[in-house]
Amino acid sequence: MNESKLAVTAARLPRFAWSQETLLLIASLWFTLAGNGVFWQAALHGRDPASLATWRFLAGTGLLITALHFGLAALPAFRRSIKPLLVLLLALAASAGFYMQKFGIYVDPDMLRNVLRTDPAEARELLTLDLLPHLTLYLALPLLFLSRVDIRPRRLGKALLVRGLSLAAALVLGVAGLALAYQDLAALMRNQKEVRYLITPGNVVYSLARALSQDAQASPAVKKTIAPDAAPGAAWARRDKPVLFVLVVGETARAANWGPHPGPDGKLRDTTPETAAQDVIGFTDVSSCGTNTEVSLPCMFSLQGRRHYDEADIRGSESLLQVLARAGFRVIWRDNQSGCKGVCAGLELQRPEPRPALCDGERCLDEILLDGIPRLAADQHGNLVLVLHQLGNHGPAYYKRYPEAFRRFGPGCDTADLSQCSQAQIGNSYDNALLYTDHFLARTIDLLKAQEARYDTALLYVSDHGESLGENGLYLHGMPYAIAPREQTRVPMLMWFSRGYAKSFGLDTACLRREATKPASHDNLFHTLLGLLDVSTQARDPRLDLSAPCRS
Repeated sequence: MNESKLAVTAARLPRFAWSQETLLLIASLWFTLAGNGVFWQAALHGRDPASLATWRFLAGTGLLITALHFGLAALPAFRRSIKPLLVLLLALAASAGFYMQKFGIYVDPDMLRNVLRTDPAEARELLTLDLLPHLTLYLALPLLFLSRVDIRPRRLGKALLVRGLSLAAALVLGVAGLALAYQDLAALMRNQKEVRYLITPGNVVYSLARALSQDAQASPAVKKTIAPDAAPGAAWARRDKPVLFVLVVGETARAANWGPHPGPDGKLRDTTPETAAQDVIGFTDVSSCGTNTEVSLPCMFSLQGRRHYDEADIRGSESLLQVLARAGFRVIWRDNQSGCKGVCAGLELQRPEPRPALCDGERCLDEILLDGIPRLAADQHGNLVLVLHQLGNHGPAYYKRYPEAFRRFGPGCDTADLSQCSQAQIGNSYDNALLYTDHFLARTIDLLKAQEARYDTALLYVSDHGESLGENGLYLHGMPYAIAPREQTRVPMLMWFSRGYAKSFGLDTACLRREATKPASHDNLFHTLLGLLDVSTQARDPRLDLSAPCRS
């Protein structure tokens, strides 16, 4: 529908003269009946449509949701602000509803924080053509209707009285709805409490406020000192070479597709042939701190970890990298993603210079992170810890994460609109991106081998979280951890050590290979890196140091 036809259609619609409360009630009913399809699908799953209990639950919950949204909007809505407020809420509801329905996501505070940190290139990949018909139905049409509503004026005293009475009525109706559906609703919230993050647009408003509040509390000017006693271990006095340690932070790589595994066609395929030839030590059962980068990255570098997870404490404290810097290591964070999320605060942050062979104007392939490493190593005279933050397998545009030479599994999904592809096509493109990560890691190891005359070299790779590729209707990542599938919480991890490194640090790699078959998690990273780099501090817990049983 072009602009002229839209204008003609709008002109033919009748005009309505309503009070503010009537308009708020109509909008609240719209949110309940039309804007919460994903919530109703989850809440009514498995219920008997012919049961009286189901209809009582439906009526009571609908009444409660309508009352809650009425109260949410009524407090800041006045004659001049009501229409802009409803435009905003309609836009939030329509956008959130689309992505919840398409990818199976929950709009909780962690997801909203992820959205707020999304860079423009990533955001553009999510703006696909199938968003247009959804916005036409759930945003353009309500806005067209809203444009035909005139707000009846009231004197201030009467307006305040009516608003107070309407809020009281909403409270009564909300309590009545809660009483009507309480037994079933309480069971739903007890067993599936995450379902509340599907109630739109209340979920967006609440989660946004919570995320902003948590960020404000967790951003102190000075971070709390962790491991103030960190210092080189006694064995450093006997070493004749400095260390070059590369820590690769993977992005969105899931353990289920790492290495040999059945492809969508049922045939065995291998996504890690190059690193397998590098004598790496692969860990077979590693769980992540979170299901998105905003949570996992600060958590995996923290002392607290998931076992003592406190977001404000983690974001307000130093990370492993500041501890290593205090112990005398030069620490550099090289980024091909959306930043270090505060983990590298106060340390060197490098973004490699784009070049046409690896960059398309928006994103660069991960090999850009290797540019200049030989020169950097040649100019360095002490111990260097280099963190490489990958673009990795970040979706939905998996096909953009690897060059043409790695398009080995096909047919692929050559669009960011995953709804246009089969699950097999999505899996093929995802596996091609893992093949490229495998190549990137093998190239990094080759660079480290070339530095062995001057350095004892080592590499550790671990992904920040996993990914859903259509299993049970879920795509991408970011599910609340309590209900997240294994595909989003199980990640690959591997280590590689030069012979000089293993000898200098008394590391028994055969022992470590045996340890790699045991369950591990991001919680081990802090303590294992301190152990592998021989940093002496009371903060290191030997029980969480994966290398402790294997060092003499």
